[in-house]
This record gives sequence, structure tokens and C-alpha cells, in this order.
Amino acid sequence: MFRKVLVANRGEIAVRVMRACEELNVGTVAIYSEADKDSGHVRYADEAYNVGPARAADSYLDHEAVIEAARKADADAIHPGYGFLAENAEFARKVEEAEGITWIGPSSDAMESLGEKTKARTIMDEADVPIVPGTTDPVTDPDVVREFGEEHGYPIAIKAEGGGGGRGMKVVEDESEVEDQFESAQREGEAYFGNDSVYLERYLERPRHIEVQIIADEHGNVRHLGERDCSLQRRHQKVIEEGPSPALSDELREQIGEAARRGVAAADYVNAGTVEFLVEEEPGRDGPLGPDANFYFLEVNTRIQVEHPVTEEITGVDIVKWQIRVAAGEELAFAQDDVDFDGHAMEFRINAENAAKNFQPASGGKLATYDPPGGVGVRVDDALRQGDGIVTDYDSMVAKLIVHAEDRDECIARSLRALREYEIEGVTTILPFHRLMLTDETFVDGRHTTKYLDEEIDRSRIEDAQAQWGPEESTAPEDEEVVEREFTVEVNGKRFEVNLEERGAVPLATGDGGADAGASRPEPAGGSSGGATAVEGDGERVDAEMQGTILSVEVEEGDEVAPGDVLVVLEAMKMENDIVASRGGTVSQVAVGEGESVDMGDTLVVIE
Repeated sequence: MFRKVLVANRGEIAVRVMRACEELNVGTVAIYSEADKDSGHVRYADEAYNVGPARAADSYLDHEAVIEAARKADADAIHPGYGFLAENAEFARKVEEAEGITWIGPSSDAMESLGEKTKARTIMDEADVPIVPGTTDPVTDPDVVREFGEEHGYPIAIKAEGGGGGRGMKVVEDESEVEDQFESAQREGEAYFGNDSVYLERYLERPRHIEVQIIADEHGNVRHLGERDCSLQRRHQKVIEEGPSPALSDELREQIGEAARRGVAAADYVNAGTVEFLVEEEPGRDGPLGPDANFYFLEVNTRIQVEHPVTEEITGVDIVKWQIRVAAGEELAFAQDDVDFDGHAMEFRINAENAAKNFQPASGGKLATYDPPGGVGVRVDDALRQGDGIVTDYDSMVAKLIVHAEDRDECIARSLRALREYEIEGVTTILPFHRLMLTDETFVDGRHTTKYLDEEIDRSRIEDAQAQWGPEESTAPEDEEVVEREFTVEVNGKRFEVNLEERGAVPLATGDGGADAGASRPEPAGGSSGGATAVEGDGERVDAEMQGTILSVEVEEGDEVAPGDVLVVLEAMKMENDIVASRGGTVSQVAVGEGESVDMGDTLVVIE
């Protein structure tokens, strides 16, 4: 077994991995960016190392900085959690090649094969796993999309090879959209995954999203731990997951589970992973989907999933511990027939978002009150505590609430109780949305598909739930001045650099008369302090609805625009968002440029 594991992640998943290490009597190492220096995973770890500034590309995604931190800590293994570098085959290969450090996850070769969607489709097809009609080679010419549409019809999904969770995917409704959506998918793939290769699939109109948890060891054993139903999504991002699926018959779930085992075995896969499938819903079905229902391979996630606790609750298998044990060379201690499924579980992502405003993420705030629920069958995975500030540089997740019960009806009732108990003040979350869904007839009946939230639910019901159960909107006071002071101290012959924070203090004068070099403020859109673009004129101001980065500016001053024209493409929550004109007019000012960061409420364009 390992002596010390560095967790190359942050937040609740970092704490989750550290807890598993602690139970295995393994030491833990955290890494953190400047934005995360006071975060929960840093407090929890045995030791922690700064790997760079807030920008993820300069910290959590910096391969050399992460590996160097492992060397400094004398860690003999790295666990990537999910997100960031978890599915980066290049980083995994560097860890594999680093002397004395073990990668806790599938091999870089397996990650490369299954991470690139066209290779994965080929492997699954050869293993007799059903795949959605589509291409097995990368597509480089939009004419190929048109030819595919002529053969299979529209809509068509154009997907980035390195994408997932809806990132890098564009849907072509008809031939007129081919060129724009093709270029957008390539651009998003290059921006987020360093790979502009795309492939095509027939776009399923009303699917259910079913995924199978698998774990395999280096001794040839492959086990599946049942399925999770992740069909409740908004913009392809999951919000509630559950297991087992309320839509599958036992015969169908066995078919899907065995298909997952065949596929990963054919890929020589080792460690934990998830094989995702789309199952075609049958309109007006009476009872569960039978063994003749169509299901298709979607992708393999070569890492632990956000929703892995659902499977842990219904099987009793600690997936993270087995990730670590398998990486240490141990053999799985249970056969497939030993996997028993007990009851029903649901996971609720407690995101700092306002569901009534199209799940707009919070721009900041502090947890003035944070009191999670407890009781029989209730589990909370988190890293934040009361008084902590929300770090908005990465994702919006505050915590995960996982509820287990004897059956689905009891699970829903217990979940409602737990959600009512969950007290969060100071930050708007989607707790009211979750309470609504557990009284929603379509969800309670288990008839929701991946399109339900985006296309079918009455949005006014979400607004009513937020008004009834959400916090009152208030403007948080400005944080008091924080001054950082750096000192060098010596303990038992060893020198340490120490940073101290003092709140409300007057900055120390420096040799050049400036403020303490440790104190800094984020730059506004448009450049350094005082250099932001001034907004002029009395026209309509088109503002950013969320924090993000400007990917492209589609208009210039003097351009005539019509309602619905795209003005700016804003990246937020790992997705491209088209900012459009709500009325026609002339662009009198463009207040942002490509590559700039903007906060919610910043003016982007002025239209006269």
C-alpha cells in the first residue's frame, strides 16, 4: 500500500479521496491555487502545496507544478479525482514515467483509447456493444456532416473527441446550421481539451442517460456495480442522479451491465470507470423498458464520477478505496455474483446557482449559515464550512447530498426531509429546485428524459419554488481589506516561507512607497485597475449574465444588428454561451475584447 497520496484536485472530491486514504492509513497531500488557499480540502490534508495562481491553467492544470508538488511532499501516488487532469492521458503518462510515483487510475494508453470518442466507438463496436449510428473517424470537412444528414437525417450531434458532459457538443437541426455548428464544436474542443477533432452521431430526441459503474484490476477481473440513471439534466449537466434506474426492467439492466463489462475488458482497462449509454424512451410506455429497448454506447469516463456515491450506497462498495487498492496491485476481493443491490439511492448536486434564472451561477458570497442534514440514510459530501467564502474561479458545487432508503418511494420522502433540513444562507443554491423536483409528477413517476428540464418543464414552477423556499436577494457587503505579510522563519534548522493575513489593517509601506506586495486585487474587464473600458451613451446595454471569459466578439462599432443576432460568445461553466441582441439597432460601443474575463453585470455591448 502507498505511504502518501497527493490528490490533484480541490473541493469535496479532494476531501472524499483523502477520507478513503485516511481509512487505509495513507497520508494525504493537497494542492491549491491562490484562490483556494483557505479552502476545505487544504484544511483537511496532512500537508498542502501551492501550485500557482487562481487561473486553472496556471495551477491545477499545470502538469509540472503538480508533479513537482508530489516530489516535494515525497508522495508515492497521485489521485486525480474528477475534472481537471483526471482524463488527461498526457498527464497520466508523465506520472507513470515519474520515478517513484504511481498513477491512481487507468493507464494512459487506455485513457487515450477510450478518451478519444472515435477510438472508443471502434473498440465498443468490435466488442459487440451497440453504438449510435455515427462516424468512427474524425471529421474535418463540413461537407461530411451534410452527407451524414442526407443518409441518416437531422438532427445531428457534432462532438469534440475530448469532450464530455455536453462540452464540445453542438446539435445541427438542419443543413443551414452545418457550417456554424461545425466550427463552434471545433473551437470549443480546442479551447477546453486541446483537440479540435470532432465526430458525428445521430442525435437521439428523447433518450434516458444510463451509466454503469465498473472496476477492473490488473489480474483480469472486471466487475460492474450496477447502473445509475442520470437523465435529469440541464444543458447536458446532471443535477439529480439515482440508482437503480426507475425505467429499466431487470432483463434490460443486465444486458446493459454485461455490455459495459465486455467493452472495458476489450480495452484492457484497469481501475474504476463509467460506461455511459443512451436508452431510447418509448412514448406512452406502460411499465419498465423491456429487453427489446434500444440502448447505445455513449462514452467511457476514465475516472471516478461525481455521482459515484449513489453506487456506493446501494452496493456497500467503497469505490475510491478500491481505486487505491487496485493501483497498489491488489486483486478485487469480490466476484460479480457477490455484488448485491440494496434499496434505492439519489444524489442531489447542491450548486451555488439560481435555478429560477436559468441556473445562473453565483458570483460570490459567504456561507453565513451552513447546517447540513443528518439522520438515517443521509450522507453529505462537502469541503466547505460555515463562514467559508465561495470560490467562483472553478465550478459552482457547494456539496452533494446523497440519500439511501429501502425503495424509491421512501428515498423520495427521506430526500424531501433532508432537503428541508439543509440550511444555507448567504449564497443562493438550487435547494428549492430539488424540493420542487421531488414533488414533480414526471420525475416522481420516473418518466423524465434528458430533455425534460430544457424543453418541457414549466419554468414558472421553478421561479415559484425559488421564491417560496429560496433566500431573499440581498447585496453582500464588500469584504474588508485583507493584507498579506510574508516572513521567513527557521525551525530546527529548516527555513519556511510564511504568509500571514491581517484583516482591516493598513498596508505596510514598501521601499517604493507602494502597498504590500502580497496584497492584490483582481483586474476588471478591459485591463488593470483604472484601465477598464468606460461605457458611454444612452443605448441598450447588453450585460454579462454570469461570470466568464470572452471567446469571441462577433460585432464591431457601427454594425447594424437585428433581434437574435449573436453579439459576443461567452464561456461560462465550461460551455459556450451566445449573447444575443434583444432588439435591433446600431452597435455604438463594444466594451470587451477576446480573452477578457468579465463578471456578472459587466456591460459587453451598447446598442443605440
